[in-house]
Amino acid sequence: MVPHIRPAQLTDWLRQCRVQTPDAQPIVLDVREPWEVQTASVRPDGFELRHMPMASIPARLAELPKDRPIACLCHHGGRSAQVAYFLHRQGYDDVVNIAGGIHAWAAEVDPTIPQY
Repeated sequence: MVPHIRPAQLTDWLRQCRVQTPDAQPIVLDVREPWEVQTASVRPDGFELRHMPMASIPARLAELPKDRPIACLCHHGGRSAQVAYFLHRQGYDDVVNIAGGIHAWAAEVDPTIPQY
């Protein structure tokens, strides 16, 4: 099972990651299309931000380390949930989905992020 967290819970998740795996910087994996990332994007703060469109994940799987926590992000949380479940089935143990996506992030965390 893949846990779901809200954007407002990300800070707590990052703190928990630092306790559990202090040497592994968490990754926020943005699985949206390039035009979406250009329209609205988060600023890395306590995590590495990586952009891989959802369709590219299977071919680029080797680029994602299994020993680092990963939080998947998309527009509303649907695509990122699919990617999180896919990663979990591929042996990634520390994966969460950011429920509500960048849309909720703009509402809960950073209102300067444009909504689309």
